[in-house]
Amino acid sequence: MALEATFRDLSVCLHQLHDGLNELQVTLGDKPPRDEAALADGLESAVLDLMGTLHEARKAALNARRAVGHPVDLDRARRALTICQERFHRIEQQFASDLVSYEKLKELARLGNERRAWLPWASTVKQGIEQCRQPIELTSTALAACWQELAERLGTTNITMQATNVGQQIKMPASVAADLEAEGVT
Repeated sequence: MALEATFRDLSVCLHQLHDGLNELQVTLGDKPPRDEAALADGLESAVLDLMGTLHEARKAALNARRAVGHPVDLDRARRALTICQERFHRIEQQFASDLVSYEKLKELARLGNERRAWLPWASTVKQGIEQCRQPIELTSTALAACWQELAERLGTTNITMQATNVGQQIKMPASVAADLEAEGVT
């Protein structure tokens, strides 16, 4: 797949994850009236944290996507993709521990069973959590594809020449320039 298309797919996957978490956030806020539960507040807080981290991941993915546009800057793309990967890894960890862990799902079921008014809410929240799994898996796959495309491009020597009215300007990665200098090419 083309480099730009791969990075576009990552942005789409992150957008779908945003939509899923946003729907879950709306569901969490639709609690039974005049009743409170610490679990509900904790889940709302966890989703807000995830949304903040996702915002950072989406911003980094956009920067990476711009870097693979014309003119291609693979080093900038790599740095931005690294940030995106770190944020997404944090999202996966938070999702696993704060939302979809056995303990959290067990607490959710217990809340619905102990307080009948909370049963529909608990059921809908569980379904919303489950619906976030697929966008997370798709995003993970899209990130891996971006890294693969980037690695393939970085595996080849990348030298660009640009004619200016003064002469020629040659741009190349620092590692290639160091290799050429070591061989006596200036």
